[in-house]
Amino acid sequence: MSNIYEVLKADHDRQRALLKRVGDHPGTDQPRKDAFETLRLDLQAHAAAEEESLYATMLGDPELREDARHSVSEHKEVDDFLGELLELEFGTAEWDAKFGEMRHRYEHHIDEEEEEMFPTADEHLPEEVEEALGEKFEERKPAELEIAKEHKPGDERE
Repeated sequence: MSNIYEVLKADHDRQRALLKRVGDHPGTDQPRKDAFETLRLDLQAHAAAEEESLYATMLGDPELREDARHSVSEHKEVDDFLGELLELEFGTAEWDAKFGEMRHRYEHHIDEEEEEMFPTADEHLPEEVEEALGEKFEERKPAELEIAKEHKPGDERE
């Protein structure tokens, strides 16, 4: 049983490794393409499940609402980047530059979550709520991965 912050941090660590794999190895090879597709699906599913668990709870707390809104807007920004990347030819200089921008924004986002937002939320939310949110996230993420396979970034979701 893990609390929400541990679960999200584990996801972030996996995403950092994928960002590095795609960002540090230019080219159009299949392993790089596969790593990007894994990353894209994971980012979409992670954002949706995080919004349905932690952020939904934070939005209900006046002390945490602004942090949650800020993070939701950053999720939208990353989703827009992913949509733009899918429009560009994979592995070109333009694609690599756009990926670099997205990577920079996303790494900033998850650092900010881990260093500022999670500790603030942790002060406000009871431990049993954090445990329940961790379970909810772990329950939602596989379903969100399936949705991400059907919906490209930037698609309006129901």
